Amino acid sequence: MLQVSISPSALLDEGICVENIDGFRLFKFTEALQSKLETLLKKNELNTLSSAEQKELDSLNELERFFTYLNARLLAQT
Repeated sequence: MLQVSISPSALLDEGICVENIDGFRLFKFTEALQSKLETLLKKNELNTLSSAEQKELDSLNELERFFTYLNARLLAQT
């Protein structure tokens, strides 16, 4: 099981938002957190991530999968 190194509550104010898309309120990363994720993904492609950055990337990927699941469940209820 994946250990999350980023506390989700630490991201509530700055990293997570709920956005209205096509009449649905969906969970998303803020622009700042999305940019951080993209930076980490690029560094990962270049094999230049530190171990701390790898843990952060793993945590963000897991959180992104969780949002995908939540959003799919929300859409299915309509």
